[in-house]
Amino acid sequence: MSLKRRRAQTLALAFASVMALAVGADAFQGGGFDFKLRSADGGEITSEMMKGDVVVLGFGSTSLGSLSKTQAQQLQELADQPDKRNVRVYWVSTDSDSPKSKNYATDEQLRAFAKKAGLKIAVLRDPDGVLFKRTGADQLPATVILGRDGEISGPPIAGFDPNRKLVDVLSDRLTKLLAVK
Repeated sequence: MSLKRRRAQTLALAFASVMALAVGADAFQGGGFDFKLRSADGGEITSEMMKGDVVVLGFGSTSLGSLSKTQAQQLQELADQPDKRNVRVYWVSTDSDSPKSKNYATDEQLRAFAKKAGLKIAVLRDPDGVLFKRTGADQLPATVILGRDGEISGPPIAGFDPNRKLVDVLSDRLTKLLAVK
């Protein structure tokens, strides 16, 4: 990644953090990145439930087709790694839950996508990318890592290179985070 792109990502994350604080958003209350997402199966996952764990959120959209499918499959591969068993991994759909939206997807469609991609990890809903935007990511698909403290760890990884294994891309960052107790 070029220095210019890294700087842009760092600035985007800093800007998002400042904006969240300036408008009184709950993004950083209580020493963590707070959120609540519904799963495609009807359950709910909150940031509070993840405190103390290292978390990988892979943001994508069914409208991206094979790119999101490949990303989701590589997230599953990451979750299946024996040395990454202490990492919670989720695929987060930014598809809208409003039938009036052009990127609308039902829970049934998301479950079908997950089945076709061979996912065993939970599929979460971030309708219209509200949480995605709060992370400072600026491109789908994107990957965000949360440390055990619930904070975003490093800049989001924007885009996805299907020729590189996500396990390899995230390995060093995850190893460091897992070492911190």
